[in-house]
Amino acid sequence: MDIRGIDTPLLDWTGDTLALGLFEDAMELTGILQELDEKLSGTLRELIEEIEFEGKPNNSAVNRIGSNSPIRKVILVGLGKTEDLSLDVVRLGAATISRLAKQAKVKTLGINLPVVNDDVASTVNAITQGIILSLHQDKRFKSEPDKNGLKLERVEILGCGKNEKAINQANILCSGVILARELVAAPANSVTPVTFAEIAQTIAKDHELDIEILDREKCEDLGMGAFLGVAQASDFPPNFIHLTYKPSETPQKKLAIVGKSLTFDSGGLNLKGAGSSIETMKMDMGGGAATLGAAKVIGQLKPDVEVHFICAVTENMISGCAMHPGDILTASNGKTIEVNNTDAEGRLTLADALVFAEKLGVDAIVDLATLTGACIVALGDNIAGLWSTDKILAAQLREAGSVAGENFWEMPLEEKYFEGLKSPIADIKNTGPRAGGAITAALFLKQFIKKTPWAHLDIAGPVWLDKENGVNNSGATGFPVRTLVNWVLNQ
Repeated sequence: MDIRGIDTPLLDWTGDTLALGLFEDAMELTGILQELDEKLSGTLRELIEEIEFEGKPNNSAVNRIGSNSPIRKVILVGLGKTEDLSLDVVRLGAATISRLAKQAKVKTLGINLPVVNDDVASTVNAITQGIILSLHQDKRFKSEPDKNGLKLERVEILGCGKNEKAINQANILCSGVILARELVAAPANSVTPVTFAEIAQTIAKDHELDIEILDREKCEDLGMGAFLGVAQASDFPPNFIHLTYKPSETPQKKLAIVGKSLTFDSGGLNLKGAGSSIETMKMDMGGGAATLGAAKVIGQLKPDVEVHFICAVTENMISGCAMHPGDILTASNGKTIEVNNTDAEGRLTLADALVFAEKLGVDAIVDLATLTGACIVALGDNIAGLWSTDKILAAQLREAGSVAGENFWEMPLEEKYFEGLKSPIADIKNTGPRAGGAITAALFLKQFIKKTPWAHLDIAGPVWLDKENGVNNSGATGFPVRTLVNWVLNQ
């Protein structure tokens, strides 16, 4: 599919289908829209009146135009109120248009959407993202070819100039999101600790990143008892991945992104039971998938920031050598952990990963993890939890998420709740009381950071959707690759 910006005026464009965005508080066809309606023999006005199109978000309409017209069909999409126009509104509008165009088997599509805050490049970037991500479908594991495959061959973004750089950047960003989606969506017999490491090696080779992969012996040398405690029951060897992007000149900042990377989580000896969605636990490496997705993008965009991407990769399985409830593990910072639930394993792997990240001398650390069901209970499927020891870092991540159209809600690091994590026989337990479970999980992780500004993202909800939502099809979403990239680029 060829996506391009063109200088052709709206009234002069010809092709299969023309798509327009309309505001609910500006539905009058005046000026150029009135001229276009006259050119299309009143089709726009007729379509608006017949289906009572109101321009509200999620409103859309498609209609065929008479045979004498240079345009075969027209698509209308609602943008909501003028005052609410944002990059995400434009991105969602482009996504809706693209899906409708695909259903209508359109080959050439012209899109006319408003520019946000006079920022043409960002608007074109958002439109391109909406097109690509809404049309992505994962058919890797289907035995039959898709007979209803993509028909759309060319999309032309009208009124924004060529803007090739913005379109290229959006393509790169989407490649990282799609990588994360496909890693999360792939079954656990396809994405294993071994193949996950191989993908990281491919990213390093293709985009000139440094890579270090620590095996079990090297992790033992570093005292990573928490990570290795989780890994000891799997037949696959653990892999501790450290990818590094370094700019050609002295970096403005040094950052670390740490992703939880459990390629499958059985729960361990605290086995996930009926109704636990154990069959979906292939997605427990959603944080690591997004980390690799971000690495792929950063390696291509090449900002003047040094970024370390860290994934402690393993499975949480059951065997004769599995860690037991009641075991005590020693993390690489010397803290002892009483394992009172083997199904709270992600925080154990992250503990050693955070210690490793801080030793790199970075300016900020962000970890991301499908960590708790409690966060889903608190915030639902569309909002991720955000905890941070640094107000500036938290604000940066919220802004990066807002631009990306990925939602975060800042949660408290309530120190009183740490009482529930205290152990009578070790420094700390790996789980606390049921109440406030997402907060105590964040407080657990905080014990493995000394001074570096740090943020924890609990992405358990948004990493997977059961229904289509905006630019995301149902299934793996690639959340929050775009937020991470925006955060890095804006340092």
